[in-house]
Amino acid sequence: MSLVFAFVFSVLGIVFGHVALSQIKRTGEDGHGLAVAGLIVSYVFVGLSVIFIVIYVIFIFAVIGSAATYRGY
Repeated sequence: MSLVFAFVFSVLGIVFGHVALSQIKRTGEDGHGLAVAGLIVSYVFVGLSVIFIVIYVIFIFAVIGSAATYRGY
């Protein structure tokens, strides 16, 4: 389930991945590879989202700053 949510809603993919890993460790079930893959993909997507948001905010402030200094002639 972690790998599915990694593509849909990455934060839930992280939560479900950690829950799955703890359950796999406790019960000895299969699926360790899928849980780890879901965690990796989720963390990558969250990291890329944070980078995108930071770049977007910097761009918005740059546009607002340049518009404030525009004299129009």
